[in-house]
Amino acid sequence: MIIGVCGNIGAGKSSMIEILEKALGYIPVYETVEENPYLSEFYQDMKKWAFHSQIFFLIKRFDFLKRVDSSKGVILEDRTIEEDVNIFARNLYELGYISERDWKTYLELFKTFSDHIPTPSGLIYLEASVETLKEHVKRRGRNFESKISDEYLKRLNCLYKRWIGEIKIPTLKINCDEIDFVLNAQDKDEILQKVANFVNSLK
Repeated sequence: MIIGVCGNIGAGKSSMIEILEKALGYIPVYETVEENPYLSEFYQDMKKWAFHSQIFFLIKRFDFLKRVDSSKGVILEDRTIEEDVNIFARNLYELGYISERDWKTYLELFKTFSDHIPTPSGLIYLEASVETLKEHVKRRGRNFESKISDEYLKRLNCLYKRWIGEIKIPTLKINCDEIDFVLNAQDKDEILQKVANFVNSLK
């Protein structure tokens, strides 16, 4: 079973996956952020490097999905391929950082991939305000993320809200403005129970 852990930049996806791995024995597959050779340049010049960066993420996620054996347990996917397309790449296209020609090529590539990959059984969506996202980004200290603007995060949040409202996959929403499952032990225990119940309901 594949469970997608979804959310904006700094929402807490990697921290959530680490906690679930240790407490519930789920199998983690982390996003290849540090491996993306375009990402640092992307945050300095989005228009120049947007298409390259998104193609890299699309290929890496497809590579994972075509090889994954979902019969081995509960596999946690750190951001889904659907988010790449419907949130991050779409945002860059709407901002004019990906051209019409490149956008059509990107969508055609995704369409070709999507015929050969599994759909997640469920989603865990970490919802957070821009203020919370900025605090989390500051806490983890990735230098290239310090240049992300409030407006950029706000646009992504709007796209997430629309996508979550339209997608037909069972979804557990977690409001990260109201809880801190990293620093608060009580919040952590509560989330572990909610996630365990959600995953069991999908079996």
